[in-house]
Amino acid sequence: MTKVSPEVVEEEMQMEAVLPVSADVSFKSNHFPKYRLGSDNQILEEPKEDNNGPSLKEVVEQETTQLSEQHKRLSVRDLACKFDKNLNAAAKLSEEAKLREVASLEGHVLLKKLRDALEHLRGRMAGRNKEDVEKAISMVEALAVKLTQKEGELIQEKFEVKKLANFLKQASEDAKKLVNQEKSFACAEIESARAVVQRIGEALDEQARITQASKEQSPDVEGLLEEVQEARRIKLLHQPSKMMEMEHELRALRTQIREKFMFSVKLQKELAISKRAEENKSRLYVLDGSAMLGSYLRIQVSSDEAPQLSKCSIQWYRVSLECSRDEVISGANKPTYAPEPLDVGRILQADICYNGQKATVMTPGPVDPAAGLRSHVETLMRKSNSEFNVTISQMNGQDYSSHSVHVFHVGKMRMKLCRGWITKAREIYCSSMQLCGYRGESNTAAKALFWQARKGLSFVLTFESERDRNAAITLARKYAHDCNVTLAGPDDQV
Repeated sequence: MTKVSPEVVEEEMQMEAVLPVSADVSFKSNHFPKYRLGSDNQILEEPKEDNNGPSLKEVVEQETTQLSEQHKRLSVRDLACKFDKNLNAAAKLSEEAKLREVASLEGHVLLKKLRDALEHLRGRMAGRNKEDVEKAISMVEALAVKLTQKEGELIQEKFEVKKLANFLKQASEDAKKLVNQEKSFACAEIESARAVVQRIGEALDEQARITQASKEQSPDVEGLLEEVQEARRIKLLHQPSKMMEMEHELRALRTQIREKFMFSVKLQKELAISKRAEENKSRLYVLDGSAMLGSYLRIQVSSDEAPQLSKCSIQWYRVSLECSRDEVISGANKPTYAPEPLDVGRILQADICYNGQKATVMTPGPVDPAAGLRSHVETLMRKSNSEFNVTISQMNGQDYSSHSVHVFHVGKMRMKLCRGWITKAREIYCSSMQLCGYRGESNTAAKALFWQARKGLSFVLTFESERDRNAAITLARKYAHDCNVTLAGPDDQV
């Protein structure tokens, strides 16, 4: 016979007493209720939280948002009070986070005990009851995962609360500093206002004393005022007639001075013409041509006794009206010379040396500017680049064979000579660049200029008209001056 132990019988009876859990049962919630350990390791169910109202964190965030929206309308003291309230709320929220950490730790302990109990029970169950126990174990594990996730969220929330608390603490300190600063400013303003009020009071007292004193002297002052007004009236009666008489006299004097000046200029011109006529009779050479920009001056023989110009040495000079020093025009050693813009306002003189003797001819007066040249240059300066049609007469001192038309560009920063896509020279304004009128002997000297783009590269360019040549020289010199470069001829003293 088999001996049956009473413990085995009792265990089988307990297993039969465990009823299977139906799958159709609907639980009140999808997670286990929260428990806590009481005295003697008793499991107590925690009271349910009332989720109807907002959490403390939401209240703090809402207050912070309202504070940031209304900070322009709040006073400094109200702002400090708001920061203190939010700082206390943040401290309370930090305490609540600590309590949640303790509850989370207790939840982990409870879940571990529950899972150990279910594991022990699964070893004693069989069939469908065992499957239900395994489902319960999986639910416990899922609950543990959720609890871990909640702990992560709690840690993040704790970090944000700490960050917010630090921010509010710093803001509260700044607000207190601002309150103290505004208080000191207000005290200073009050003191200043008191000083102003005191000065105004003193000024009013002084004015009252002056008024009292003036009332005592009012009869004498009124008499003096009447005399002054009478004197002004008499002066106004006589002044207009005197002024009108003086104006008429001044007009008459100006008219007489103008007439005498015109008459003296006319006499000076007639005297200069008569002197030149007398001098020409005795002179060996004369200067033919008008002293004007765009003209052409030529030295001619006026006596049969004069040597031929081809056997003489010639040098042209610029003579300034302000000083007696003569400026040598380098390269101008031919019988002909075409004035350029640098010669305007100066007298041109030529010395003819022959057989150890010297004869001198000069223009009757300073070189006059060309009519309309100034307005033409001002029109060209409104453009960024001006173009002139030219032909190359010489290149590097040698006659140029081709007579094709080239384009001479004068820009604000550089000058360029090209024909179509072929560029002969393109240089920016620099100290090595030279530009002046052509100083050789040619019938087109008044239309030609000399341009040294750089050392070792020079051109003699002939323009379509004298006006274009003078405008190009004037324009280039103005642009070069803007670039701090003086543009002149060889050895010119500018």
